[in-house]
Amino acid sequence: MSKQQRMQGQPMIILGEDSQRMKDKDAQSHNISAARAVAESVRSTLGPKGMDKMLVSSMGDVTVTNDGVTILQEMDIDNPTASMIVEVAETQEDEAGDGTTTAVAVAGELLKNAEDLLEQDIHPTAIIKGFHQASEKAREEIDDIAVEVDPEDIDLLRKVAETSMTGKGAELNKELLSQLIVDAVEAVTVEAEDGSTVVDLEYVNVETQTGRSAGESELLHGAVIDKDPVQDSMPTDLEDANVLLVDEPIEIEETDVDAELQLDSPDQLQAFLDSEEEELREKVDAIAASGADVVFCQKGIDDMAQHFLAKEGILAARRVKKSDIKFLREVTGANIVSDLEAVTSADLGTATISRDDADELFYVEGTGDAHGVTLLLRGSTEHVVDELERGVGDALDVVGSTVSDGRVLAGGGAVEVELASRLREYADSVEGREQLAVEAFADSLELIPRVLAENSGLDAIDTLVDLRSAHADGDQYAGLNVFTGETVDTYDAGVVEPAHAKEQALSSATEAANLVLKIDDIIAAGDLSTEGEEEEGGPGGGMGGMGGGMGGMGGMGGMM
Repeated sequence: MSKQQRMQGQPMIILGEDSQRMKDKDAQSHNISAARAVAESVRSTLGPKGMDKMLVSSMGDVTVTNDGVTILQEMDIDNPTASMIVEVAETQEDEAGDGTTTAVAVAGELLKNAEDLLEQDIHPTAIIKGFHQASEKAREEIDDIAVEVDPEDIDLLRKVAETSMTGKGAELNKELLSQLIVDAVEAVTVEAEDGSTVVDLEYVNVETQTGRSAGESELLHGAVIDKDPVQDSMPTDLEDANVLLVDEPIEIEETDVDAELQLDSPDQLQAFLDSEEEELREKVDAIAASGADVVFCQKGIDDMAQHFLAKEGILAARRVKKSDIKFLREVTGANIVSDLEAVTSADLGTATISRDDADELFYVEGTGDAHGVTLLLRGSTEHVVDELERGVGDALDVVGSTVSDGRVLAGGGAVEVELASRLREYADSVEGREQLAVEAFADSLELIPRVLAENSGLDAIDTLVDLRSAHADGDQYAGLNVFTGETVDTYDAGVVEPAHAKEQALSSATEAANLVLKIDDIIAAGDLSTEGEEEEGGPGGGMGGMGGGMGGMGGMGGMM
């Protein structure tokens, strides 16, 4: 660059030899293509008839699921723009527990429609402003459309759980599981000081077990500990037992450095062994003196200590998981003891202990004010119970959200079509080019009923026409019955979703789309294009990608 050019105010960019830069429409096209590719990868999983994905990790681990956030987290995504869309799913999962596929799909559709507006020379700032206005208006309309829920309306809460599980691995047993889920949420629901309802889902522990059918899943008012007693002679069934939780080993403390002892006679060796035995006996005596009937130890228990505990008639389990120890504290009301020399009866909790020898499990049922429940999910194989756990986890979150928030919406695409209709009316009052962005936002919402129809083998256009007609006639709960292809009142049909999850999905999708649209310049330290990508139309084509695109989707190799 000449001195004269610099004097004229032209920018000087100093980049490394391998660096590349992409500007303006090329950058926007590149980013939108990458984001849309991620969104389209999960669209086929949406709805009761959505398909599953098989994800194979680099280590050969196989995951079969249609859970949006699980799919995106397992995919080997290197593209930074695509990673922003993954964050949409993760945020939705953290804040609402379900609706991840909806959030990602809407974000992709927003960007697709935004690209059409960009080609009409509408400035990104106008699109961003219009999308923001539409999102705020949509949230207001959701509050107007939503139906208030009584937290004690068990039937409606079951419908919320069943809707969440429909199309997932838990669907076949959704009637049983929905009841268990509602009972679990009810068990951990408390009233706050300000009169609001608070659901402590952290007190719901989900455990899985293979070898039996999902129909044998059960809810236990307490904890399930997958451990054996350290000695067979110990009692395994105790009523109103005093429970001690220990996070230090009941063993001889080892020295920090290696030590060498020189002994002159066998008596000295025996004295040394006797001192170790005495130390262990003192630990067990302290436990017995506290009045403990059961000991759950996070660390190891020495063989000699096991013998002493068995002689005292105390049940003991060792190497219990840290998470289980913490949960047992909630269930039993016990303190976690780190120093056995200081243990007292005040540290003990109370529980009824029973043993299932067939499943090799301890059932620990709390008493008194302590609360905590365990949902024991059963399935034939690891893959079955893993997918079951994901579906039940989402259902727990949405039921908890519904109880806390107190609002639900009609599902089956009903709320999206109603919102789209109201946003088009709202667009008439919006001045400037933002009006086109509001209309594009409305069009994007109708992606949900279209994809529901496509995934069910129905004609998407005919379905959308029927739904629009029903909503124009004033039926704001008109949605798609994916099993019959008919337009029905989905609220009366029991297809209901939490309003909070829908609000969060639209908010997350809008913010992600606006973040992508605001980027007009990409400066990369390496090559922006993948091998062979330039032959297919340059860095704006396909999935593109800084850092190697999407890396073959974690070894999926076209299985999508």
